[in-house]
Parts: sequence; structure tokens; C-alpha cells
Amino acid sequence: MAVCMPSRAFAREKTDIIVMKNGDRITGEVKRLENGILKVDLDYVDGTISISWLKVDRLESKALFLVQLDDGNTFSGKVVTSQGPTPLSIEIQPEDQPPFKVEESRLVRMTQTSDSILHRFSANVTLGATYSKGNNATQYNIGSAVDYTEARWGGDLNYSSNLASNTGAPTTTRNQVDLSAYHRSRWPNYFYEGTAGFLQSSVQGIDRQSALGLGVGRFIKNTNLLRFTVLGGLGWQRTYYVPEVTSEQLQDTAVGMVSSNLEIFSFKKTRLKLYGTLAPALSQRGRLFSRLNATYYLSVFGKVDWNFSFYGSWDTQPPSHLPSSDYGTSTGLSYTFGNR
Repeated sequence: MAVCMPSRAFAREKTDIIVMKNGDRITGEVKRLENGILKVDLDYVDGTISISWLKVDRLESKALFLVQLDDGNTFSGKVVTSQGPTPLSIEIQPEDQPPFKVEESRLVRMTQTSDSILHRFSANVTLGATYSKGNNATQYNIGSAVDYTEARWGGDLNYSSNLASNTGAPTTTRNQVDLSAYHRSRWPNYFYEGTAGFLQSSVQGIDRQSALGLGVGRFIKNTNLLRFTVLGGLGWQRTYYVPEVTSEQLQDTAVGMVSSNLEIFSFKKTRLKLYGTLAPALSQRGRLFSRLNATYYLSVFGKVDWNFSFYGSWDTQPPSHLPSSDYGTSTGLSYTFGNR
């Protein structure tokens, strides 16, 4: 959290000009464009305002941004709107190549950047808890995500933890950590990605499971309202099972890997994130591992969202006497913070 807290040293003058299609003119500091929403700080407003990107007619800024287009290509440079006939065009001025123009609709994401590595991070934290006196039932969930972005590469780290206990039943725990890093390919819409994951699930008797993977991905759809990617590759996983419930304490498995990531946005109100993975075992015929994480966010106020999440992991051929699945739901409040 300390890495991502805002710094006064990163603040700049609020001299960006946003002209709306209805003629309104706003002067402030453009922070980022994401999910079809332009975030702007104003001197006379406490907090950040959200503006629909589709309603913006012109943008003037001297700041440096990381700009992502619909084909996945990302550039570091200044952004200038070109006045002229519809459709509106955006001129991107990269630091290491000549300026070029693209249609406004091709601009998917834009984040304020800096020469400082610290200021290229963003993150969110999710907390939730329930308690029932009747059966002394307690449940909590904690989640966090951190991402880092450069012009040609980036990465993200996700963590989630769930605990549930009640009278007359054993306490169950589930902890999951996923790390991924990608590099843009020279071909439009394609990228290379490496993944590493950790899973602990008391329900499935998994004391710890480590996984590594490497693959090639493609942007199927990348717009202000929808982002859909697929990834295919190879991986390996090592699983230590709880010795008290099975004699098969250690398993090493080579796997194929197919995963997809879907994000759907609605201006200012809702967004849905869905991530799923299928991993057929190459060293054990007929065995299939799969995971699914889905989160629905509803804007409450400012940077605070209410969310409802579903998580699950499945194994078609688990060790004897162990269940083949672990899944559940959770709800809580999340807060997004960072310098962008």
C-alpha cells in the first residue's frame, strides 16, 4: 500500500483543457482514461471527477501519458487532439519516434506517467466479513491487486484469502496468489506472457501448489467498453497434499494451458472481471485442472466499490478421498488507489 500511495512530488499544474461536445470547457489535471471514463482532478473540487470519454470533443495537455490502442500497442508520449471533421483524431507524440494520428475510438487506455518507477504502480484493496451469532459463523475475505505498466511490457500481482468457520464444522481456508508479466509482440494484437501461481485449499487437501506457465496471447477485443484476451501455452505445477488425508503427498504435473480474461465496463456504474484457466495434464491422461475467478463491481462513491466475487478450482482426478472442487462466493468493499 505504501508503494502506491499518492506523492505530492508527482502533482503537476492543473492546466489540461477538456472541451465537451456540448461546448462545456473544463480546466484541470487529466489523471487517466480507463473503462471509457476520463478521470480529472480540479482545483475547486474535492476528489476526482469522472467524464464519459465518448462525450469529449477535444483534449489539450502537455503531460506525458502511457497510451494503449485497441490492437494492444502501448506508447509513451504526449496526446494532442486534432481539430477537424468527424471522426476526431488523436495525435500521439512518442519520445522515440515520429508523431502519428489515430481515430479517437482506437484510444482504449491512457494513464499519466512519470520517469519515476514508483509512480507507474496502481493498486486496489478489497475487504469483507460476515458474522452470525446463531451458529457462531464467521467468514472473511481479503483481496488486493497491484499492476505496473511500461510502453512495451507490464505485470500484475493478485492476492485473495478466504476463511470460514462455524460451530460443529472444521475451519476452511483458501489462499491464492497469481503473478503475471507480459511483453508486447511486434505483431499487432499479440503478446507474450509468463505466469506464476500459488494455491492453498484446505477443502481440496492442498497444503501448497506452485505453478509456472509461459504462452502467447492475443487481444480478441479491446475497446473502452470491453476487453477480451486469450492465452495458450505450456506449464508445470507441483502440489503438496496434506499428509493426514492422503498418502500421495507430492505430485509433479506437466500441463497445457488455455486461459481467457474478460472485462466489461459500464460508464461510472458497473464493471465485470472474469478470468478462467483450463490446464489439461500432459503427463496423466484424462486429468484436467481448471480455475475461475469472477468479480462484479458496483460504484458506491469516489474510488470505493461494492463487489461480489465467485472463486473456484477443480481437478477431475484428485487423489483418493479428496474432493474434486473448491468454490465459493464473497462480498465486500474495495478501494482503488495509486498515482494514475
